[in-house]
Amino acid sequence: MNILDDLKLQYRLGGIAMRIIYWNIACFIISLVFFWPKFTGAFDYPSWLALSSDPQVFMFKPWTFLTYAFFHFDFWHLLFNMMVLNFASNLFLTYFTQKQYLGLYILSALFAGIVFAISFYFSDIYGSIVGASAAIMAVLVATTTYSPLMNVRLFLFGNVKLWHITAVILVLDLVQFRSGNMGGHISHLAGALFGFAYIKLLQNGTDLSLIITRMLDFFANLFRKSPKTPFKKVYKNYNKPTERTTSKIVTKDKTQQQIDEILDKISQSGYDCLTKEEKEFLLKAGK
Repeated sequence: MNILDDLKLQYRLGGIAMRIIYWNIACFIISLVFFWPKFTGAFDYPSWLALSSDPQVFMFKPWTFLTYAFFHFDFWHLLFNMMVLNFASNLFLTYFTQKQYLGLYILSALFAGIVFAISFYFSDIYGSIVGASAAIMAVLVATTTYSPLMNVRLFLFGNVKLWHITAVILVLDLVQFRSGNMGGHISHLAGALFGFAYIKLLQNGTDLSLIITRMLDFFANLFRKSPKTPFKKVYKNYNKPTERTTSKIVTKDKTQQQIDEILDKISQSGYDCLTKEEKEFLLKAGK
């Protein structure tokens, strides 16, 4: 099996988390082909892929509230995000389903994008963001909210609690909030908030991921061809049904009944137990 076949097999068997990682990598490869960074060191994404905070842009390109979550500025941005996504995904899927994972990823990306656009608009700041960090934070915080005391083994650190890891990442976002990537940190914190809210609502019986699941099922059924049932010609019999005769009970004659009794006696106690008359009767009956 070559590398390509191995990658195809991992894609088919790896589940939704592995597929989302593959989708992010595929989008990065597309970026290399069409949006090569040249001298800047970061990709120059068009307004129909990156999420802009300008209402005149995102109002006419609403799909950017989702597409931004699959593109990255550079290789290191992609590598770090995919490492954290793989880590958080494995923990999340320990407790929840594939459909819940996909629903959380998509909804958190949408929510974080909306928070980013609104916050920048009211701050009179114009900018754009790309990256899966908001959705990744939602997956990580959701798992931490559900099982904060889970033991996680880290290289060089040994066993630590999951909430310790999540707390460090959140603190780093808060400390760097006023840095040059303020839009990114806003989306990170918005994703974390959504992950927390998702678990709390789920524990109260409300699964927000059903919004995405039902929407995907609707479109899947819309384009799925319904199986055609073969035409069957039905023949009707208009003749008056004939009356069925009742079955008669056939009684055994005396000879057959006596033979059966002798055979039962042989099966239970053997041939030697028969009387002389029974042996003669059986001999005559067999002729």
